[in-house]
Amino acid sequence: MSKKSGDARGGFNSSFGFLMAAVGSAVGLGNIWGFPYKMGMNGGFAFIIIYIAMAVFLGYPLMIGEIALGRKTGKSAIAAYHDCDPRFTINGVFETIVPFLLLCFYCVLGGLVMKYMVGNFGDIFGASWGVNGADPAKYFGASVGNVKVDLIWMGVFLLITAVIIMGGVSGGIEKFSKVAMPALYLLLLVTAIRCCTLPGAVGGLKFMFKPDFSSLAGTGWLKVMAAAGSQLFFSLSLASGCLIAFGSYMQKSDDLEKSAYMVPILDTIAALAAGLCVMPAVFAMGLEPTGGPGLLFVSLQYVFQMMGKAGPIFGFIFYLLVFIAALSSSIGMMEGGVAAMIDSRLRKGKSSGRFGMVILAIITTSIGAFLVAYDQLGGNTGFWKPFGMGSWLDVFDLGAEGILMPLGGFLMAILFGWVRYGYLDDEVKLTSDYKTGAFVNFCFKWICPIVMAFILFVQITSFFCSKMAWYIALFG
Repeated sequence: MSKKSGDARGGFNSSFGFLMAAVGSAVGLGNIWGFPYKMGMNGGFAFIIIYIAMAVFLGYPLMIGEIALGRKTGKSAIAAYHDCDPRFTINGVFETIVPFLLLCFYCVLGGLVMKYMVGNFGDIFGASWGVNGADPAKYFGASVGNVKVDLIWMGVFLLITAVIIMGGVSGGIEKFSKVAMPALYLLLLVTAIRCCTLPGAVGGLKFMFKPDFSSLAGTGWLKVMAAAGSQLFFSLSLASGCLIAFGSYMQKSDDLEKSAYMVPILDTIAALAAGLCVMPAVFAMGLEPTGGPGLLFVSLQYVFQMMGKAGPIFGFIFYLLVFIAALSSSIGMMEGGVAAMIDSRLRKGKSSGRFGMVILAIITTSIGAFLVAYDQLGGNTGFWKPFGMGSWLDVFDLGAEGILMPLGGFLMAILFGWVRYGYLDDEVKLTSDYKTGAFVNFCFKWICPIVMAFILFVQITSFFCSKMAWYIALFG
């Protein structure tokens, strides 16, 4: 890519800025919302052990692969894969579709988080627009049931994301990430300490850290492994185009290897800290750890209300950190798609047109987000959903996290493990001895393809098995 094109795309001004932006794209609702409830539904400790193992043998190799591919080519997903091997351009297309699918429900959930954050803030001062001690289950139902209000909150969340993206890489994304991510970890620490010191919190700590592999018995390990694998991709923003785009903005003098292993480490720390915010509190209040996504909006709101006068304060702090996490990931996802569109314009000799590309991303996201909001997260049973699925959120999530992300990881492993073996080594060695190179290439060649094929198989077969009755009814 020419210097002029590179200047038009922008770039990070510092290695810390890149690291915070990459961590921000990784640490999101996947950590604060997804990790605790999936851990609760898959045996606690056993899920954590499998997740950490996957982060080492899958997460790190794919992380360094995506960042290195972006920096080596100086391009976003579609163009980067084309430069590496034109036959794998389709994987760049898959990765560019993923963020738009995720944003369709991410912005709705982000708006809901904002509503809870503002509601708990209002309770601190006894404002009429606060939660005001309402039954959490009914409050949640009323919140997702009011489509107009949901769309307003979704629009605000989407607008904030877009404004930061419009600021460019260094002027928007980097500036936000350098402030927001340290603040997020501080808020996580404060909330985790409070929740772990609640009377009865020890039950949640045992659930997370006391060795128990009963959930792996029989064929249970298949379910846990698939859940941990899909969570890993969602949490680390792998195969979503984001990391390749961020890698293309990375300075050649930055230590790529160090950044690549720091992102999964910091992301896993955030996920475990989120677990420490949720599980001890849930057990302390005698609630159900397998409560699904409702843990975030129902169970935790019960916990904050049971804390008395301090409840709204900790409720506001908790939802503030969830908001920061959701926003940082939303920024990364949107940038992944916007970067691909900018590169397409630059290849045609046009200006970057960042403003117009962001507007286009807003429009496409709004269409999908409307479906999710109007569906009331599955509560609108009379509203049609494709494939007989329970909600439009599930539709977009299946397409992204369930199929395209593990498929993208599988194809990347085939590319760098078999087709272009060692292709990225010289890029990583620009700034380090690449001591993990042999490990990464081994994982690309043997571990990643096998495990990714397994995860993809379980995801697809689980979907088709659960929907078989729908197909029979439709096609006879």
